[in-house]
Amino acid sequence: MAGYKMGKSKKIALIAHDNRKKALIAWAEENKEVLKNHKLCGTGTTAKLISEKTGLQVEGFKSGPMGGDQQIGAAIVDGDIDLMIFFWDPLTSQPHDPDVKALLRIAVLYDVVVAMSKSTADFILNSEKFNEEYDRNVIDYYDRIRKDNF
Repeated sequence: MAGYKMGKSKKIALIAHDNRKKALIAWAEENKEVLKNHKLCGTGTTAKLISEKTGLQVEGFKSGPMGGDQQIGAAIVDGDIDLMIFFWDPLTSQPHDPDVKALLRIAVLYDVVVAMSKSTADFILNSEKFNEEYDRNVIDYYDRIRKDNF
């Protein structure tokens, strides 16, 4: 296992499908005082709307269907995201579902904290671990492959 350390200040990705954007914006507004102490990023429209509605600084990537989900995934791989708040729409088929699935796979692979609902996001922000440094454990699959094949 390779260790990835989260600092006290977290790098948080904020993502929402169209039917969930209002809910994520409302959640960000409710938690603005906590979130302002962390580095925020998000996919296209979501990042822009959260910035406009809350005054929080949110770095914007491309929209999800235009590659934003993959950009967030690459940022996870690069160690630039510790936590992902993703209010996704479970009742609507998305044209970029394969990208969403790949993003969630990368998040699990790199042991990133993920919330997909308001209650989970609330629990994360109110966890004693949220304000501490934390060592994530990322499995070294290259080592695993070498052991299995050689």
